[in-house]
Amino acid sequence: MRTLDLDKNGYLNNLSDWDEDAALQIAKGEGIELTRAHWEVIKLIRKFYKRHQVSPATRALINLIKRELGQQKGRSVYLMKLFHGTPAKTVNKISGLPKPDNCI
Repeated sequence: MRTLDLDKNGYLNNLSDWDEDAALQIAKGEGIELTRAHWEVIKLIRKFYKRHQVSPATRALINLIKRELGQQKGRSVYLMKLFHGTPAKTVNKISGLPKPDNCI
């Protein structure tokens, strides 16, 4: 296991350091074992970030998931089950993206 360069909140300091092994390591630190459902969301928001250069906050994340993965998955309850606590912060962290601007 390599040592990741993380900021005080656990986000990667250098976004280019992200890969699937980094995601697994960060998720483990968050007490999350990544499943196919997690990877589906991770890949989707990385694609969103690549296109828009912004990490989706909660409302944008839910709308993105709803639009791309369907009504059942595009709900805060679904995302909280996968990513606990504040899903937008956690999924962005695991995805190697910056903390969303309007997440406390």
